[in-house]
Order: sequence, then C-alpha cells, then structure tokens
Amino acid sequence: MKRTLGQDNPLSVTGFAGPALLLFAAFIVLPLLLAAGATLTNHRLMSPEPTRYVGLDNYQRLLALQVVTLEPLREAGADLRDEDGLRFPTWRQARLTHPSLAGYREAFRLTVGRHRMVLAATDPLFYRSLINTFLFAVLVLPLQCGVALALAVLVNQRIRGRIFFRTVYFAPVVTSMVVASIVWSFMLNADRGMINEVLRALCGDPNAGPDWLGDSKWALPAIAVMSAWQGAGFQMLVFLAGLQSISPELYEAATLMGANAWQRFVHVTLPGLRNTIVFVLVSTALLAFGLFTQVDVMTGGGPLDSTSTVVFHAVRTGFKQQDIGYGSTIALVFFGVVLAVSALQHFLVKKGADQ
Repeated sequence: MKRTLGQDNPLSVTGFAGPALLLFAAFIVLPLLLAAGATLTNHRLMSPEPTRYVGLDNYQRLLALQVVTLEPLREAGADLRDEDGLRFPTWRQARLTHPSLAGYREAFRLTVGRHRMVLAATDPLFYRSLINTFLFAVLVLPLQCGVALALAVLVNQRIRGRIFFRTVYFAPVVTSMVVASIVWSFMLNADRGMINEVLRALCGDPNAGPDWLGDSKWALPAIAVMSAWQGAGFQMLVFLAGLQSISPELYEAATLMGANAWQRFVHVTLPGLRNTIVFVLVSTALLAFGLFTQVDVMTGGGPLDSTSTVVFHAVRTGFKQQDIGYGSTIALVFFGVVLAVSALQHFLVKKGADQ
C-alpha cells in the first residue's frame, strides 16, 4: 500500500512547516497582536507622558460619523427658486447651531435641490483616503490587467525577438518603486516634463498639458498609470504561463471550424485563462489597496488630499505625527476592510465556479 509523506512520522510534517510557521508568527501574527494592543492606548513616540489605556477611544475617534442636513438661508432679496439665491450656512455656523457636532469636521457634501447633505466625521481624512484607495483600485485594476494580458498575447506569438520583448516588458517590475516614482515625477512635471513637452509638440500649443501632479483631478489617475506601467510585467508573465498551458489542439479545432482570431481569443483563450484571470485580479487588487510609495514620493498625499490613501494616512499619523495608538487603529480597521473585500472576492469566485 502506498504511504503518504509523514504517515510513519507525523513530526516530519511539523519539521517541514515549522520554519514557515515561525516566520509567519514572527512577522505577521506578533506585529498584528502588538498593533491591536496599541489601538487601546494613547502610545506616542518620544513623548514624556507615559502610555495609558484609553479603551475604544481611538476607534470612536476614527469611525464616528454623522449625517447633517443643512437648510438654505434666505438672504435679503433672494428667491429660493433661483439656484443662485440658495445660500447655505458654513460648517462653523452649523456647529454653533448643533452642539452635538463639536469635534466633527466636514468630509463630504452633496446638494440636492434645496437641501445640503453633509457627512461629518471626527477624522474626515480617513474616509477621503478610503475612497481614494478604492478609486485607485478601480482605475489600476482594468488598466494593469488589460495591458498585461495584451502583452502576454503579443509575446506568446512565434515572432523574432520575443525573448527580447519579454525582457523589456518585465524590466519595470525589477526597478525600485522609489526610483520609478522619481523618474515619473520628472516626466509628469507641468513645466519641463517629457509628457507635456510631447503634447505641446503634437498640439502646437505651448500651454498644452495639464499639471499632472498638481491638479486634484489628474494626480490620482497619473499615479494609476505609473503603477500599471510598473506592475504589468509581472502579470504578463502569469498570463503567459496560463497561455502556454492551453492545448494547441483547441486552437486547431477552432480554426478548422472557421473561427477567426477574435473568436479564438473569446471562446478558447479567455475560458482557458479563467483561473489565471481570477488570480491576477485578486492579487492586483490586494496590491492596489497597499498603495503608499508612489504617493509618498510623487505627491505627499496632495494636492488637497486627493491622493492620500489609507496606508499613507496610517504611516503619516503613526510616524510623522508620532501617534502610534491612532495610527495602529487606522491600520487595523483597514486590515478588516481588506479582509472583508478578499472574503467577498473568494465568495464570488467560488459561486462563479459552481455555476
């Protein structure tokens, strides 16, 4: 009878898994427990005051939210039916009339007709950073994965020099993110950057090209493009491995049935890459949630906090502002958010596989 590995000696399994489990406990479990403990304190770096237990105060400070409806003010001679006649109180005036809003700041606002809905929080930057993080993931996920799939299909062809092109496309992956961010900062410079200079030459307009990193509308998309360029090479190799695992007989059968190149791609390539696509999407999404280096080097969270992410906000709070307790709270809450998103992805993938 065939015996499985470790059946005679159960300790052999422990011996093989022991080093990995030890490293996992030292670098994952222990820091997570220390961070969880720090969230219950007011611990600060280089503070003369001793650390004390504060309970759930950090969580209340982070998660406290209120939705406030502001009514328009009627000014002398103003007609409320005229859009220009609507004047809403400032947030400072709203706090004076609502004492319960003390300590809250405006995070987002939405004007609907004659009412203005204001989402107020004790830490509005956290919610802005959370939305920026998800927005970055939405931008970079289809861009990076789409480019990676296109490159993989290209370099999988039997063409001369495909090894060279594989190397060129993969080169940004092994480039330091800090170095790549600095180079792209120069390229995206509004005055003398290469991208704007090319746009001016093509358009014949000396003022062509936006302020990529200084305009809140363009800063996050610019970082998304840079991140997709840097990371697409790794996903390209994963897709390439998936493409080479598809049987050539399937393509031959599709060709004999009269399928053109696009039909072969849709009906043979994509179904054959299903598991690979799921892996690439999940791994890319998790990497997108950890966006930090590009923001720290290229924009510093600006302009107007339009590129601030949760990881950047946690690091800035914990180390630059030296509030370790609150920074750990931000990191731990975001860990729960990412864990929930990963569980949802796993559920959707499993449900799709069962259908």
